[in-house]
Amino acid sequence: MDYTCRLDGQFMRCTLTPDRALKAPIFCFSGMGPITATSGGDRVRGTGSYTEIALPDLAANVAHTVILEYSGGFKPANRAWMPLGPYLRVENELIPLPPTPAGFRAKPQAAPPAFAGLRLVPQPTSFVATDESVDLTHISASNDAFDAVAQLAQRRGFEPFLCDGGLPVVFKHDASPKDAYTLDIQPDGISVSANSYGGRFYAGITLLTLRNTHEGKVPCGVITDSPRFNWRGQHLDTARHFYQPETIHDLLDVMALLKLNRFHWHFADDEAFRLQIDCFPELWQRTEKRGEGHLMPALFSGAIEAGGSYSKQDAKAIIEHAKALNIEVLPEIEAPAHALATTYVFPDVRDPADNGAEVSVQGYHGNAMNPAMPKTWEVLNAIVVEVGALFPFGHLHLGCDELPEDTWMGSPKARALMKEHNLETTQDLQGWTMAKLAQTVADAGLRPAAWEEAAQGSNGGIGNNAILFTWTGQGPGLAAARRGYDVVMCPAQHAYLDMAHTDDTDDWGASWAAFVSLGDTIAWDPVPDPELADRIIGVQGAFWSEFTTEDSQLWPMILPRILGIAVKAWQTEDMTEDSLTRLAHHYRDMSLAP
Repeated sequence: MDYTCRLDGQFMRCTLTPDRALKAPIFCFSGMGPITATSGGDRVRGTGSYTEIALPDLAANVAHTVILEYSGGFKPANRAWMPLGPYLRVENELIPLPPTPAGFRAKPQAAPPAFAGLRLVPQPTSFVATDESVDLTHISASNDAFDAVAQLAQRRGFEPFLCDGGLPVVFKHDASPKDAYTLDIQPDGISVSANSYGGRFYAGITLLTLRNTHEGKVPCGVITDSPRFNWRGQHLDTARHFYQPETIHDLLDVMALLKLNRFHWHFADDEAFRLQIDCFPELWQRTEKRGEGHLMPALFSGAIEAGGSYSKQDAKAIIEHAKALNIEVLPEIEAPAHALATTYVFPDVRDPADNGAEVSVQGYHGNAMNPAMPKTWEVLNAIVVEVGALFPFGHLHLGCDELPEDTWMGSPKARALMKEHNLETTQDLQGWTMAKLAQTVADAGLRPAAWEEAAQGSNGGIGNNAILFTWTGQGPGLAAARRGYDVVMCPAQHAYLDMAHTDDTDDWGASWAAFVSLGDTIAWDPVPDPELADRIIGVQGAFWSEFTTEDSQLWPMILPRILGIAVKAWQTEDMTEDSLTRLAHHYRDMSLAP
């Protein structure tokens, strides 16, 4: 079977040439959103981006072209938008088709001139240099934080960090803020002053990095360093694509090398719930795998069947690994929307009399749980308690993004609930729902978190001391901060690392927010209004996985752009794009990714 596909403006031209006659084949694939056939076949069914096109009988060795087009005005930006995981279904036979060459392909670039200062991302608060340098090939230290740095170096394949007889390190306790440290590097030894495990750990990370980026000969002097924000995060969507636990461990290592300290674990969404909870095991058992013969079709999949789930032991290992790296893990469970998988497993979280026609931006109908249904609260309350107890960070992200317009407006039960509580709009009912769910979180001794939309509603939104994450831009985050919410800034135009790097059709990634270059990741101010400085508590990068079909595709998308996230999360002073580009070259040489 020969299969090719190419972009042609708004169209995708897919040509199939079978090596034998095929009777009434069905062309199956996923994409970035709902797709229809303009010619060469007829769309017969689909769920969101998953599409099935009925083709005419195909003769052996005769090419047949199907022209596809996105619905809703979407236009394919690059290769990532072409059919994912294509295959043919012919009666009871499944025939996989060659996939589109996947993943970002970096173009060769000449090495830029070396960075003139300390080759370190993020840059330290200050560095007072002497005229000397020291060989940092090995150091000698006895400290739990430095032991964790040594283990990180070993995992990443670096030269050993600690050894007897190396340059000695002395540790001092001071009154510096959390995660801050002072390093005094001299030819005869090193002094580390800090007030926390995080400060000592980051002092070790600085030494490890400088040893690698300065080829062992590190400038002497005093480094004083302190983070701008307490929340320095990176998000990973493991619902659309199942990443092996080992890949998550690798990402944690990369985060630690850049002094990021919050891992936002997005394991639940429309397409799957991947954590092996005990309260409702059918939720993960029926959604961990997608494809032929499963509850969910092959959405965002590179194969006829794909997926997996995370055991509690997997989760505990990730939490322990993160803790050694001074990283806390924030789990996200998703409510009330982005819950298509939950509605499939538990239909009674929906009002059977709901005649609303709302459709999500991903093309899903009825992907929100109904707060007027008792089953909704039975499911959500149990998940909150069990998931919250598993993660010691004491925070739980509840989701609350992209609720389709007019959700629940066709539900008699929801309408009755709205009348009872004097609510008028979808956003009012969403705000009431999130406040009620957040109270359950707070009663469990946890702090709730949610996406920016949770601030909506006539009741003031989620409340309950929730942290809000602003993603469509900085505006909603600034508005939430003015209303008293703590806010983490992750605007898609600068911090979404699943966005394509450029507008080149041979590039790879999403494009709805922007094309995000390395320079774009630092071309913004997280606190544009100084009066809100106390309410903007952090910066976070995000990686969504709609077009990721293999774990290896993650690394060239986030690296080196995650360096920009680290800069904005740690540094107060701005950095030029040229400086970051030069430093990124040194980090590429470190081979941070597997």
